[in-house]
This record gives sequence, C-alpha cells and structure tokens, in this order.
Amino acid sequence: MPNPKKIWIPNESFTNDSNMNAFKNWVNKNYQQKFNTYQDLWNWSVNKHDQFWESILKYFDLSYSGKYSKVKSSTGEIHETVWFKGIQLNYAEHIFKNDFSHNPAIVFQGEINEYQEISIETVKSKTAKIAAHLKEKGVKKGDRVCSMLPNSPEAVIAFLATNSLGAIWTSCSPDFGTKSIIDRFSQIEPKVFIATNAYQYNGRIFNKTNEIRSIQEAIPSIKNTLLLEYVSNIDTDLQCDIWGEIIKREETELQFKRVDFSDPIWILYSSGTTGKPKAITHSVGGILIEHYKALSLHQNVKPGDKFFWYSTTGWMMWNYATSALLAGGTVAIYDGSPAFPASDILWSFAEKSQITHFGAGASYYIFCMREGMDFINYKNIKKIQSFGSTGSPLPPECFDWFYEKVNPNTWLISLSGGTDICSGFVGGNPFEPIYRGEIQCRMLGVNLKSYTEEGISVIEKLGEMVIENAMPSMPIYFWKDENNKRYKKSYFEMYPGKWRHGDWIKITERNSLIIYGRSDATLNRGGIRIGTSEVYSATESVDEVADSLVVCIDHDDGTQTMPIF
Repeated sequence: MPNPKKIWIPNESFTNDSNMNAFKNWVNKNYQQKFNTYQDLWNWSVNKHDQFWESILKYFDLSYSGKYSKVKSSTGEIHETVWFKGIQLNYAEHIFKNDFSHNPAIVFQGEINEYQEISIETVKSKTAKIAAHLKEKGVKKGDRVCSMLPNSPEAVIAFLATNSLGAIWTSCSPDFGTKSIIDRFSQIEPKVFIATNAYQYNGRIFNKTNEIRSIQEAIPSIKNTLLLEYVSNIDTDLQCDIWGEIIKREETELQFKRVDFSDPIWILYSSGTTGKPKAITHSVGGILIEHYKALSLHQNVKPGDKFFWYSTTGWMMWNYATSALLAGGTVAIYDGSPAFPASDILWSFAEKSQITHFGAGASYYIFCMREGMDFINYKNIKKIQSFGSTGSPLPPECFDWFYEKVNPNTWLISLSGGTDICSGFVGGNPFEPIYRGEIQCRMLGVNLKSYTEEGISVIEKLGEMVIENAMPSMPIYFWKDENNKRYKKSYFEMYPGKWRHGDWIKITERNSLIIYGRSDATLNRGGIRIGTSEVYSATESVDEVADSLVVCIDHDDGTQTMPIF
C-alpha cells in the first residue's frame, strides 16, 4: 500500500528553534549521546526509562525538598510503581515561579464576559485569598475540594488555591446532570464545594440554585459551600459564602504546602460499563513531570505563548491546558457555546487574543469544515503555530481542510491519550513530517505497541493499543478501590502486566499512528467517556422503560451518533 501524502514538513528553523531540539541537545551533552532524530530520542526514552524521567525532572529544574535514591520502585506490576520516593513538591509553586512580566497569565472571554487579560499578580492575589478561606474552613493536606464551575479564571484560581494547601481538587462542569455530579462527588467525600450560581450556553441562562441545594443535601461531608456569583441577577437563598466577598479581603501571602511526589493532586472521572464512574486519582509529581514533557516538548509551548483548548471543567483537557502555565505560557479560556453568537466565535477569540496554540475536539473541526469556514487570508490565524485535535479520530478530509482553508504551513497535532493519564500517549513532534490522516508519533517515555488478540506486537496491522511500561501520570489508584480491584480490571486483565487502553490502533512502518476508535464497550463522545451504566441507570429509573440498549456508532468522517433503543 503506498504511503499517504505528506501534508506538512517542518522547516529547519522551526525544528532548530523548538523546545524538543533544545532538550535533545541537552540530553546529548549531559548523557553523552549522539541523537539526531526524534526516533533516536524516543528509543532512548523507553529503553532507558529511569534515565529519561530523571532527565525531565532535571531539565525543567523542578523545585522539591528531600532526596530520592532511585527513580522508581515496583513489585513488578505497572500499577504499583512508585516514583521518586523521598521528595516533596507542589504543583502551584511551579506556576508562580515563572516570569509573566511581559504577558498575562490568563486571557478570557465568554458569552457573558467581555474579553479580558489577567496578570499573574491578580491570579496570585486571588489564589492566596481563596486559599486562606479554604484554610479557615478546615481544608488541609489530603482533604477534597469539589467544584461545579464554568470554564473561567475563577476555576483556575480555585484549583491553584486548593493545590497550594496540599488538598485534592475535583471538578464537574455545571452542564452535568445533578445525579451524575452526586455519583462522582459522593465517592470522595469532599469537605468544601465551590459552585457557580448559574452559567450561560448558546444564549440561555441556566440557574443552578436547586442543583446546588440537591448536592449539598446528598453529600453530608460538604461542610461549606463557596458560591461564585457568575451570572448577575440570580436570586438564591443558599447557605453559602460568597466568592466576591472573599476576594475583597485584605492581601495575604500565598504559601505552598509541599507533599510527597506520589500524593494526590486531583480526582478525574471516567465511566466504564458497570457501576459508578471511576474516581481516577493522579499524583502531584506524576502530573508535574508528565505535563512539563507534554506541554513544553510535544506542544512546544514557550514563555509568552498563548495556549488555548476549547473545553469545559469536566474534561481532562481543562487540566491539561491549565498546565501551559508551567511552561510560562498564557492560558486562553473561552466559556460558552463554540457556535454562539456566531459559528466562528472561537476563531474571533483566537484573532483578538493572538493565540499561539489552538486546540479543540475533532468534532469541532469537522463542524468548521462542514460550515465551509475559510481562514486562509486571516492574518492572526496564520500566526497560530500549532493546532491541536483530540477527543476522537481526526478524519483525513479534515487534514486537507486545515492545509487548504486554515494555514498551509501550520503544525497540526493530532493527539490521543485520556482521562486515565490526563495526557497523551501519542501526539506531535517538531522533527518529522505529517502524513494525511495520521498521528505523528508515540510520545516520549511511552512504550506503546499494537497487539493482536494473542498478545503479539504488530506493525501495519490493526490491533489493541497497549502500553508496556509504567508512566508517572498513570493513576496512583481509583478512590476507595479496595486492593486496586477496579483499577486492575480496567487496564490489566486482557494482557497481564500490560496496560490495554481500549483503542484500536495501527502503527505504521514510519512510526506514525492511526486510531480507529474504541475497542471496548465504553462510549466516547468528543473525548468524554460515558459508561453504558450511566445511561442505563437513567433510562431504567423511568417506570415506563422495561429495557434499553445504547450504542455508539463511529462514522468515517470522525463524527459519532449514539442512538438509544
């Protein structure tokens, strides 16, 4: 079969100026290597695994206390791997040690919010005040703070405040159903609930007062609620503290509680085919070194860049995009519908804020393509250095659209990973060409293979996506999962000792990749994995429904439909 068309080849200056090239040169110097290609670097990263992850810790100059004697220790099982035992660190501390003197920390716009730029000083001041409030309410290391906030600067600030105390963050988007939120938060017994009074989407205001009350009543561990009055003129009679009043308090110093490398940073949720959503718990250190690697090396985020990913606070891409701050990049946030008040509103936001890196779900780009959008003559769109796509496979026709109608010189990064690791397994690199319809590479440190049913690694054949080695951002556990029973069942049953992710994948002889969709019974809509159990618990609560069946149909153009019978 002939190779597909090369639709992008990085020019020499782009490659030479990239963060990945600087890292490669540093590795060559400090580890006495002679790497020239990305594949050289990848081979080293999976064959000298400990050396590679230690190089990330050193190259990005992570701040920590204590000492480690070895990079990782394990009983032999991937899920029992312990990384950098003996050191303590804090995620938020790394963001505030960056220099944002020449660029804002956050740029923001929403359906009900005018465009605004927010300085690092403002973010730090508000983070300190929210952290002080949480501390007053008894939040300490290991406690859980849950949130139901729109994609707004306040969500970033609330997370950083929680993290600065060594507490554990968890979030659902306000558009989630109340039962879905209760199913998630009740598992982890949060102490404080941070909620929005309302939100706007597609021109409509959604009042969340009754939902907040239901959540408060259903989860007795919630001792305090902090209410963000996000939408004006919403009457509430809730027992809450008010965000705006906390922010008006006197200035206070922001302090950082360093915790063990393997202590929890946040809890994300991913649904399976049975039971409540899995409460996936990641470590502070694991997320730090994974996101430094992913955002800096694979996304090429540099100080002063503006990184945007259209998301909600209920998708792991919100957590991922926030980490652009680690690389000294500005986080660009848009809250609201991507098609209101105009179908090109995100592109208008990108022009106004002069975004450097633009990301969205594949389904959004398919929508833009079908709408016949053409940005080839837009000056600021041409300045966008990279476009990111995830959530579902990006069809070949969409690759064509990017290079014909958006920017013929742009770096198109199709990546895939998941909530499970809050990052990507496969993505982009600035060294190699892009082939139409294909993902560029396996990311550094990810020993990913395509397996037959019998567990044989194959090239140029469809197989199961399998990861053969531990990664620092793999879950430390699922919350309250006794003996890691659900964790092991989710990933390690099919190929003992190997992580089976649940995607159909083909690795080409060029080391590029094609993902064909889910191989398990989990439904995937735009990156959000929905368990069939969640659908059935809703339908079967209706007396008139005797039985039901839901399926997800993947179409050739990358879209999906999910009929329920």
